[in-house]
Amino acid sequence: MTTKRLAIIGGSTAIGELEVINKLEVDTPFGSCSSALSTVKLDGKEAIYMYRHGDGHTIPPHKINYCANIWALHSVGITHVIGLAAVGGIASASQPGKIIIPDQIIDYTYGRKHTFFESALNPVTHIDFVEPYCDELRKALIKAAANIDLMVLDSGTYGVTQGPRLETAAEVIRLKNDGCDLVGMTAMPEAALARELGLCYATCAHCVNWAAGLETSKHQIDLSAMHENIVQGQHSVRRLIIAMVKCL
Repeated sequence: MTTKRLAIIGGSTAIGELEVINKLEVDTPFGSCSSALSTVKLDGKEAIYMYRHGDGHTIPPHKINYCANIWALHSVGITHVIGLAAVGGIASASQPGKIIIPDQIIDYTYGRKHTFFESALNPVTHIDFVEPYCDELRKALIKAAANIDLMVLDSGTYGVTQGPRLETAAEVIRLKNDGCDLVGMTAMPEAALARELGLCYATCAHCVNWAAGLETSKHQIDLSAMHENIVQGQHSVRRLIIAMVKCL
């Protein structure tokens, strides 16, 4: 049986204070990672934690070296990756405060390096991406939520925008018409790169605001309230991740 090794990529949503055992700097063929790989303990279980936006949250979504991050995790034997994400809600069920475990992606990003297979040394390589998320890991997250009586949405389509700016009201209408339930900036190319290297990848999305022009957000988005929602959601996300580690 293959040993399962878990990594968590923290974004704007994190899981609070961590018990760090050690930190490892990893060199990759694709340049520097966003942060060191920290071995942390979650309720007695070890996992790797990486800061997607850097230790000081200084790297915007479109400047993240996704290739280096995913390659580094693969190189140290990681098999399962959970990407934490703060998102905006589009569907009525994806309201602020909700945790969503999406099952589909629509990619609106551009200019990001999105594959490991583009050099002259590699043959043209296609991956199956019909189901962009690992079903095993999604089910573990959903089961873990049930085990701790935490209400989560067990499906949803994540629309990935370029950032770092938030979307216009017209763009959100387009996303809604396209079938997106939530909007964020970091699921791609992270999910596709994980698939290329055979990693089991899922997103744990924490909704921190209504997307522009929807419901209570008819005008300008309250960024301070959004930040407050991010902080308040850390406890629930942390509980879920710890419970999920036990499921794995």
